Amino acid sequence: MYSHINSAAVFGINAFTVEIETHIDNALPAFTIVGLPDSAVKESRERVTAAIKNSGFVFPSKKITINLAPADIRKEGSAFDLPIAVGILTALDMMKQDCLDGIVALGELSLEGTLRPVHGVLPIALASKAKGFTTLLVPPQNAGEAALVGGIDVIPIESLSECFDFLTKHKTIEPFVVDTEELFKREERKHHLDLADVKGQENVKRALEIAAAGGHNVLMIGPPGSGKTMLAKRIPTILPPLSIQEALETTKIHSVAGLLGKEQAIVSVRPFRAPHHTISDAALVGGGMNKIRPGEISLAHHGVLFLDELPEFKRNALEVLRQPLEDKRICISRTKLSVEYPANFMLVCSMNPSPDGGAPELANTSNQSQIKKYLGKISGPLLDRIDIHLEVPAVRYDELSSKKRGETSEVIRERVVKARNIQIERLAPDGLFKNADMSTKQIAKYCELDDSCQTILKIAMLKLGLSARAYDRILKVARTIADLEGKPKIDAAHISEAIQYRTLDREYWG
Repeated sequence: MYSHINSAAVFGINAFTVEIETHIDNALPAFTIVGLPDSAVKESRERVTAAIKNSGFVFPSKKITINLAPADIRKEGSAFDLPIAVGILTALDMMKQDCLDGIVALGELSLEGTLRPVHGVLPIALASKAKGFTTLLVPPQNAGEAALVGGIDVIPIESLSECFDFLTKHKTIEPFVVDTEELFKREERKHHLDLADVKGQENVKRALEIAAAGGHNVLMIGPPGSGKTMLAKRIPTILPPLSIQEALETTKIHSVAGLLGKEQAIVSVRPFRAPHHTISDAALVGGGMNKIRPGEISLAHHGVLFLDELPEFKRNALEVLRQPLEDKRICISRTKLSVEYPANFMLVCSMNPSPDGGAPELANTSNQSQIKKYLGKISGPLLDRIDIHLEVPAVRYDELSSKKRGETSEVIRERVVKARNIQIERLAPDGLFKNADMSTKQIAKYCELDDSCQTILKIAMLKLGLSARAYDRILKVARTIADLEGKPKIDAAHISEAIQYRTLDREYWG
């Protein structure tokens, strides 16, 4: 007695189809699963056995062999419970094999036979559609996420018995349908924070507007209580809204990581991730001992990664950021596999100028070595990859006591969106969407300088001892400043302001 049914598994943020073959033999009772299953897949034997019995079916006292093909790729998770149970019922001739044509099934079974949600349904739906399957059977909690794909019938299944009735045509279940654009608009929530809440710091707000407009990385240095964290938490309020394509990419990552809310089908706002400084390098960039998971830099894809108290992070955790900051992706390699996750995020960091928070120039001689050690935790190559360096001074009393409010996030966001639209129009032929992503080739094409700009930049390079990478970053920031003003060409004022954001690291680390 033999049957086969299709399911799928996640690898990185993509999925691949898995054919589940079932063979039942008249031999001593046994239940074996082969095809490189992990512990969660092996444990499905007990869940499937109990679910079949509690759903009113007779479990056979025979030898059952389950093969998960392809057999050379490791299978993880509990999503194979439903297709294994359906495969057994089909092999027992309780339903015909042709009932399973064009179907992909997944879901975790409870002992009573009901279905529980699983992770990674969105990439599985995309892979199933690409392979030409017509129907996807999923737990009801995953139906909204799967239906985002379109072009494949998503059937919400409550239990094993309901799945049996649907496949044998004893029950009709309508495909789950969502209006992606309407859902996207409905779930896009308003921000509760506003840049107008921050007193003073107008120069810093200006720099953050530039950073948001071009997607540039930012480092803020200032004494405790100057508002660095408060400013950083409000950066998402001035970022452009996610496009549907960006939202789907971000949702895939959160789906694989199991971070989608119970009723959440799509990530509709830009992520803001703020890990604690005790985080390990594997948790920051992704990895794991037995199971590779996306890290904070991938969870912040198309959003903001905020590292507060930057020097307190482990040195090796910070150094692993260097490659993804350049490549906008992270490749995690192990002995038997290699997984790639996207990591196109905006890095925002904050730190004190010294261990006690005071200005370095006011410290006595005995503390200078401690300050040097404190600042030395941030390497030059990492600083070089941060486009904008800002000094955030302490807020004066007259600014704190003033009832005058600054510009709201909504007003600033409108200017940022206009600048981004200019960048999208210019960079779309290159497959890019913001200035921070420009390569050397695009910089040479879109950041041409006249003689006066060349002179200013040459003087800055010589006096500050800037690297070639810093040269490129200055041009990117200058291009963004010009876009905010709606200027087609970079002029001397834009270059001068961009250079200003590269001098602070020389003051502290020079």
